Amino acid sequence: PYLTLAQQLGSFAGQLTETGISAVTIEYAGDVAEMNTRVLTNAALTGLLKPQLEDVNMVSAPVIAKDRDIKVTEVKREQQGAYETYIKIEVKTERQDRSVAGTVFSGGLPRLIQIKGVNLEASLGRHMLYVTNQDKPGFIGALGSLLGKSGINIANFNLGREKAGGDAICLVEVDADVPASVLAEIQALPHVVQVKSLTF
Repeated sequence: PYLTLAQQLGSFAGQLTETGISAVTIEYAGDVAEMNTRVLTNAALTGLLKPQLEDVNMVSAPVIAKDRDIKVTEVKREQQGAYETYIKIEVKTERQDRSVAGTVFSGGLPRLIQIKGVNLEASLGRHMLYVTNQDKPGFIGALGSLLGKSGINIANFNLGREKAGGDAICLVEVDADVPASVLAEIQALPHVVQVKSLTF
């Protein structure tokens, strides 16, 4: 399950990264730090690079990262915080830094636990909608109504925020890919900062 988690975290970060990657730091905390992290790092790099390179795999990913001058760093640490073990990926680009963390719960289910420092628990389904917005009343209702009007069914709805009225992240599992026209409508909603359709 940690291999799946590493690849999903990499894919999540990769699909949200729009400019060239200069560095990647992969942090392993708790039990996962005792595992063969090189394999997990290669899985994470595969997920990270796949949005740009369809045929990348676990053998070619570290080679491609080196060719592209992407500095890859592994950090291992003992368990800290609320989770016994987790993997965290930080991606540095010319424009911004982005991080995503996840763990594996009992039953072997990989889950996201943090995005850009915002705590948020979510499993990743095949089709996900990622929305960053200002935390204002009425937003969730407006988003739900828009998706319903467009015939898009919500399977899971996950929300996290920095603080009341601050930046919020909304991760929605939907039953099908969200068309570009609907993404544009969501982007036009008040208080929306970014919207992206993700596939896993």
